[in-house]
Amino acid sequence: MQISIVIPLLNEAESLTELHQWISRVMNKEKYSFEIVFVDDGSTDNSWDIIKQLKSKNDNIKAVRFLKNFGKSQALHAGFNLAQGDIIFTMDADLQDSPEEIPGMIKILKEKNLDILSGWKKKRYDSVLFKNMPSKLFNYAARKTSGLKLHDFNCGLKAYRKEVIKSIDVKGEMHRYIPVLAKNNGFVRIEEKPVKHQARKYGKTKFGAERFINGFLDLVSLWFFSRFGKRPMHFFGALGVLMFIVGFLSAAYIGGAKLYKLYNGLPTILVVNNPFFYIALASMIIGVQLFVAGFVGELIINNQPIEKRYKISEKL
Repeated sequence: MQISIVIPLLNEAESLTELHQWISRVMNKEKYSFEIVFVDDGSTDNSWDIIKQLKSKNDNIKAVRFLKNFGKSQALHAGFNLAQGDIIFTMDADLQDSPEEIPGMIKILKEKNLDILSGWKKKRYDSVLFKNMPSKLFNYAARKTSGLKLHDFNCGLKAYRKEVIKSIDVKGEMHRYIPVLAKNNGFVRIEEKPVKHQARKYGKTKFGAERFINGFLDLVSLWFFSRFGKRPMHFFGALGVLMFIVGFLSAAYIGGAKLYKLYNGLPTILVVNNPFFYIALASMIIGVQLFVAGFVGELIINNQPIEKRYKISEKL
């Protein structure tokens, strides 16, 4: 059985040699056949030179370098395309993920026949105020939205069966939600395992507070596409019809009230001088626009190749 370890990195020159030695020591001890896939996400230090040195001395290293920093999701996508193992691990390059966890994760993945085994940094060595607390809030929202009972969606240490990573498309900043993407594609055997979290030994974190804001926005997008991505009319059409009905009934009420007052000789004003008339009119216009957006979405979906609309698990 071949094991692939995909490692995206950005300016981690100080840790690469030590990380490679650590992984090799663990994997050789367990007598695993393995490959390491380094993805240099546009480093500006000498990370790529170190990777080339490691590659010259080891046949089981693959590497790719981006022209500039494109982000972790794109780095993982490139690494997944290169990985050939039956089980694929992802791991950060900053030495905070321990390769010692790999044998135990392989054992659990095989024994329970899981699709994904996600790491859970139960005890963290990060700032409580700027990382731990926002991370807990983020993970709580992700659990409630996705239905996956994971405590640490953003843990870099994860194990996947080959079929999983070859069936999903990681883009944008969706690397945090690979388990959710997998679940949406039918891979539902997903569990987690508490793993060791090491204090950062070299350099500093590449992620700021904005990652939590981006993470929540990505979560909203993922929730929407998982619920309505294949049936946009169910969202836009329903919302559009509701707004149109509310606007139409409001306009009918305003017009009816105007006629009633005229019939009974009561003082009244022009309909166009009533501010609620414009609210009703705007509601009807927006309702029509939402309905049309849903209709256009359905046209786009139905003009895709049929094979894009579902995933086949087996064929005889």
